[in-house]
Amino acid sequence: MKLILTQEVSGLGAPGDIVEVKDGYGRNYLIPRGYAIKWTRGGEKQVEQIKRARHAREIRDLGHAQEVKGRLESLSIKLPTRAGESGRLFGSVTVADIAEAVKNAGGPEIDKRRIELAAPIKTIGVHQVTVRLHPEVTAKLEFEVVPA
Repeated sequence: MKLILTQEVSGLGAPGDIVEVKDGYGRNYLIPRGYAIKWTRGGEKQVEQIKRARHAREIRDLGHAQEVKGRLESLSIKLPTRAGESGRLFGSVTVADIAEAVKNAGGPEIDKRRIELAAPIKTIGVHQVTVRLHPEVTAKLEFEVVPA
C-alpha cells in the first residue's frame, strides 16, 4: 500500500514522504490515527504543501540543532501544576505542557512531537525528557514540576 505521511512516524519517515507499507499496517494503524493518507496523483500536490510547512518549522542543519540543544539544556524551567498534599499531581504532565513551559521560559519553540516522554510524569520534583532535534542530535531537557 502506498501512503503519504502527514506526521513523523519513527522508523518510517517524515511528513510528506511517500512510503510503501503492508496493507494492514496502513489501513488499521497509520490512516485511522491520521499519520498518513492514501497516495493519489492529487495527493502529490498535498505533499508539496506538507513539505513546505515542515521546512518552515524544521531545524535547518546540524549546526542549528547543536545551537538549539545548547539553549535547551541551559534553560531553567519550572512547570507549575496542581498537586495534592502527598506530592502527586492531579493528572499528569503532557508533552504539550513541556513545550509550552519551554516557550514561557524564553527557550526556542519546539514541536511537541519531538519530545520523548519515557513514562507519565505524575509527581512533583525534577524530571528529565529527551528532545529529538535532528537525526544526529538529541537534547536532555531537565525541568522542575512545582505545585501551583
